[in-house]
Amino acid sequence: MFERYTEKARRVIFFARYEASNYGSHYIETEHLLLGLLREFPDLHSNVRLEQVREEIEKHVTRGERFSTSVEVPLTAECKKILYLAAEESKRLSTSHVSTEHILLGILRVENCLAARILLARGLKPQAIQENLAGPPGARNPKVWPNKVASLKLDSFLAGLKWHNSEELVPFFAKNAQFIDAAGKRWNREEIYRGFETLFAPYAKKNASYVVEATLAESSDVFVANVLWKNALLASEQRAWMHRMSVVLIPEAEEWAILLAQVTPVQSF
Repeated sequence: MFERYTEKARRVIFFARYEASNYGSHYIETEHLLLGLLREFPDLHSNVRLEQVREEIEKHVTRGERFSTSVEVPLTAECKKILYLAAEESKRLSTSHVSTEHILLGILRVENCLAARILLARGLKPQAIQENLAGPPGARNPKVWPNKVASLKLDSFLAGLKWHNSEELVPFFAKNAQFIDAAGKRWNREEIYRGFETLFAPYAKKNASYVVEATLAESSDVFVANVLWKNALLASEQRAWMHRMSVVLIPEAEEWAILLAQVTPVQSF
């Protein structure tokens, strides 16, 4: 179903599934699709920000008990319609792929769904987006906030570790990326892919949690942050229960990618 989707569009679906499980919903609703979209398309509109939209959604829905991300979560009929319309918009605009912009248009065309109501109330108009997509490439000049985009990219990666899915998460790494594990061993991108389950198992644990402890550098060329993980417990390191993950992101192929991630055990009991 998603063969024609761009990498970013596929991640929208991936994070929509994550949001559904986080809210305790056994279906991917349109609001989950919108939250997934905002993780990959944070600059879509000046009046639409992830946390603002989340606050608005929570006025209309009740959180259930969070469940494992390994549970299959199907799309609702409204979400299936949105994805059908996204493909239709892609075809109408004579593009060979389905992008985040096409998913946005699909949401706006299902006017009565919660996600569309939120976007329409904040000033998004499908006609304006269609005209922007149909125009010449040089005419498109969306405003971008590099630091915010990098920060959301990091947040998307960290949240995605709960899924523990190498196919979805290895693309977050730059081509020449390196990962230094808690034992000090250095892994290149190919080794990260092959050893993904071993490397990231501690962060997929049910009780593992994280907080972005500090932003050390932020510019248009680099973003560096420290992430503190609690209960990232390894069987071989019973005494280590907190890890500090230092992460360096750089722009690559018009997106931000992880160049380096280094883990250091910081506390024992």
